[in-house]
Amino acid sequence: MSRVAGAVHVVTTGGAAGRGGFTATAVTPVTDSPASLLVCVNTGSRSAQALLLNKVFCVNTLAAADLDLADIFAGRAGLQGPERFSRGEWDILETGSPALATSLVSFDCRISDARVVATHHVIIGEILSIRLGEQKSPLIYQGRHYHEL
Repeated sequence: MSRVAGAVHVVTTGGAAGRGGFTATAVTPVTDSPASLLVCVNTGSRSAQALLLNKVFCVNTLAAADLDLADIFAGRAGLQGPERFSRGEWDILETGSPALATSLVSFDCRISDARVVATHHVIIGEILSIRLGEQKSPLIYQGRHYHEL
């Protein structure tokens, strides 16, 4: 799978269970009516537990200039939980999930289905709102490295 190129996203959540977030390439559209997308996250992730308890999330598609945030939310910078939000500029959208101001696009979602498949939660979210950012070069992950497209 490391040979498959994918857009890099930071998936965030906010609510009664607290803030959380993780870097993901396993994000894909599911349906257009209702508009929905799918996110996969490791079952052992603390952020996954917060996301499932909050029942909301925001998918933030990263620009190449936000590579440092990809590393932070992938756990490579030593920051944990809410500390990760000390970097970048964050807004709150309809669901209460943090949205990255510099993202190419942010999809604000409410969980409509969640299942465990092997080592991961497969989560489907109904898109409640979309915020378009500036058109910039996206961040891509392929061959276990980040690339600018």
